Amino acid sequence: MRWSFFALVGLLSLSAVAPQASADQDYAVLIISRERLEVPTNCEIGLYIQDQLAGRLFQEQATSFNLPAGNVSLRLKLLPGQAAGCLPGMLAPPAQNITLKAGDVRKLRIAQGADGMYLKPAALEY
Repeated sequence: MRWSFFALVGLLSLSAVAPQASADQDYAVLIISRERLEVPTNCEIGLYIQDQLAGRLFQEQATSFNLPAGNVSLRLKLLPGQAAGCLPGMLAPPAQNITLKAGDVRKLRIAQGADGMYLKPAALEY
Protein backbone atom coordinates (compact mmCIF):
# COMPACT_ATOMS: atom_id res chain seq x y z
CA MET A 1 0.00 0.00 0.00
CA ARG A 2 2.81 2.34 0.87
CA TRP A 3 4.56 1.70 -2.48
CA SER A 4 1.40 2.38 -4.47
CA PHE A 5 0.99 5.71 -2.67
CA PHE A 6 4.56 6.72 -3.54
CA ALA A 7 4.10 5.54 -7.12
CA LEU A 8 0.95 7.67 -7.43
CA VAL A 9 2.70 10.72 -5.99
CA GLY A 10 5.63 10.14 -8.39
CA LEU A 11 3.35 9.95 -11.42
CA LEU A 12 1.51 13.10 -10.40
CA SER A 13 4.77 14.98 -9.98
CA LEU A 14 5.90 13.89 -13.46
CA SER A 15 2.72 15.25 -15.01
CA ALA A 16 3.36 18.60 -13.33
CA VAL A 17 6.83 18.76 -14.90
CA ALA A 18 5.71 17.78 -18.43
CA PRO A 19 5.17 20.72 -20.80
CA GLN A 20 1.54 21.56 -21.33
CA ALA A 21 0.13 21.65 -24.85
CA SER A 22 -1.02 25.13 -25.67
CA ALA A 23 -4.57 25.24 -26.93
CA ASP A 24 -4.21 28.85 -28.07
CA GLN A 25 -2.02 27.94 -31.07
CA ASP A 26 -4.27 27.83 -34.12
CA TYR A 27 -3.56 26.06 -37.36
CA ALA A 28 -4.33 26.49 -41.03
CA VAL A 29 -5.41 23.72 -43.40
CA LEU A 30 -3.50 23.38 -46.66
CA ILE A 31 -4.96 21.11 -49.35
CA ILE A 32 -2.77 20.07 -52.28
CA SER A 33 -4.57 18.54 -55.23
CA ARG A 34 -3.56 16.66 -58.37
CA GLU A 35 -7.14 16.00 -59.37
CA ARG A 36 -6.88 17.62 -62.79
CA LEU A 37 -4.72 16.19 -65.52
CA GLU A 38 -2.70 19.38 -65.98
CA VAL A 39 0.63 17.66 -65.42
CA PRO A 40 1.24 15.28 -68.35
CA THR A 41 3.07 12.56 -66.46
CA ASN A 42 2.03 9.41 -64.66
CA CYS A 43 5.01 9.76 -62.31
CA GLU A 44 4.59 10.25 -58.59
CA ILE A 45 5.03 13.88 -57.48
CA GLY A 46 6.65 14.62 -54.14
CA LEU A 47 5.52 17.59 -52.08
CA TYR A 48 8.21 19.11 -49.88
CA ILE A 49 7.22 21.41 -47.02
CA GLN A 50 10.14 23.37 -45.53
CA ASP A 51 12.46 21.10 -47.64
CA GLN A 52 11.13 17.90 -46.00
CA LEU A 53 9.21 15.31 -48.03
CA ALA A 54 5.68 15.62 -46.65
CA GLY A 55 3.51 13.86 -49.23
CA ARG A 56 3.36 11.88 -52.46
CA LEU A 57 0.68 12.39 -55.07
CA PHE A 58 -0.39 10.28 -58.03
CA GLN A 59 -2.94 11.42 -60.59
CA GLU A 60 -6.44 12.05 -59.22
CA GLN A 61 -5.22 12.39 -55.61
CA ALA A 62 -5.30 15.13 -53.00
CA THR A 63 -3.77 15.47 -49.56
CA SER A 64 -4.15 17.93 -46.72
CA PHE A 65 -1.99 19.23 -43.90
CA ASN A 66 -2.61 21.08 -40.64
CA LEU A 67 0.16 23.66 -40.47
CA PRO A 68 0.94 26.41 -37.98
CA ALA A 69 0.32 29.95 -39.16
CA GLY A 70 3.23 31.72 -40.84
CA ASN A 71 5.42 31.44 -43.91
CA VAL A 72 5.60 28.03 -45.57
CA SER A 73 8.04 26.93 -48.27
CA LEU A 74 6.55 24.45 -50.79
CA ARG A 75 8.44 22.54 -53.47
CA LEU A 76 7.31 19.94 -56.04
CA LYS A 77 9.58 17.27 -57.47
CA LEU A 78 9.17 14.13 -59.56
CA LEU A 79 10.00 11.07 -57.51
CA PRO A 80 11.75 7.99 -58.88
CA GLY A 81 9.28 5.21 -59.46
CA GLN A 82 8.30 2.10 -61.37
CA ALA A 83 7.21 3.90 -64.56
CA ALA A 84 9.74 4.68 -67.28
CA GLY A 85 11.10 8.22 -67.29
CA CYS A 86 10.29 8.98 -63.65
CA LEU A 87 13.72 10.20 -62.71
CA PRO A 88 14.15 13.49 -60.86
CA GLY A 89 16.24 16.19 -62.51
CA MET A 90 19.70 17.23 -61.41
CA LEU A 91 18.65 20.67 -60.18
CA ALA A 92 16.34 21.32 -57.27
CA PRO A 93 13.10 22.91 -58.48
CA PRO A 94 12.32 26.41 -57.19
CA ALA A 95 10.30 26.73 -53.99
CA GLN A 96 7.06 28.66 -53.65
CA ASN A 97 6.44 30.56 -50.45
CA ILE A 98 2.97 31.14 -49.08
CA THR A 99 1.76 32.80 -45.90
CA LEU A 100 -0.89 31.00 -43.86
CA LYS A 101 -3.06 32.66 -41.25
CA ALA A 102 -4.66 30.87 -38.32
CA GLY A 103 -7.99 29.39 -39.41
CA ASP A 104 -7.23 29.55 -43.16
CA VAL A 105 -8.35 26.73 -45.44
CA ARG A 106 -6.34 27.00 -48.67
CA LYS A 107 -6.44 24.70 -51.67
CA LEU A 108 -3.68 24.60 -54.25
CA ARG A 109 -3.50 22.38 -57.31
CA ILE A 110 -0.49 21.15 -59.22
CA ALA A 111 -0.13 22.73 -62.65
CA GLN A 112 2.50 22.66 -65.41
CA GLY A 113 4.13 25.76 -66.86
CA ALA A 114 7.08 26.66 -69.05
CA ASP A 115 9.38 26.51 -66.00
CA GLY A 116 8.02 23.18 -64.73
CA MET A 117 5.46 22.27 -62.10
CA TYR A 118 4.02 24.84 -59.74
CA LEU A 119 1.14 25.24 -57.28
CA LYS A 120 -1.85 27.27 -58.37
CA PRO A 121 -4.76 28.50 -56.17
CA ALA A 122 -7.94 26.44 -56.59
CA ALA A 123 -11.54 26.78 -55.46
CA LEU A 124 -12.50 24.75 -52.38
CA GLU A 125 -15.73 23.40 -53.97
CA TYR A 126 -17.16 21.77 -50.89
